[in-house]
Amino acid sequence: MSFVREYLAEQASRSDIDSLKGAVILEFGTGWCGYCRAAQGPLEEAITQFPGAQHIKVEDGSGRPLGRSFRVKLWPTIIFLKDGVECERLVRPTGTAEIVKACESIS
Repeated sequence: MSFVREYLAEQASRSDIDSLKGAVILEFGTGWCGYCRAAQGPLEEAITQFPGAQHIKVEDGSGRPLGRSFRVKLWPTIIFLKDGVECERLVRPTGTAEIVKACESIS
């Protein structure tokens, strides 16, 4: 799967995310967040190197249960899952290399 550009306002349930098979890159943030916008270049560069990974962008905010279930406090928070199990987490990543390293942990 390729890099996803838009955050999804409609959210999957935690059980839906936990049941996903394979490599999943779960990104929490918002379109108006400066940190989220700054991370998009490095994220796209890294994620396109792992076409087998599913990239899901979730719009987060107050009262959004999926982000709370993953204890998201800052944006962007990227959670790297393998068969529904969290393997790595990056908060406000700034470089491609750290994202590639996290992607390697689930590929």
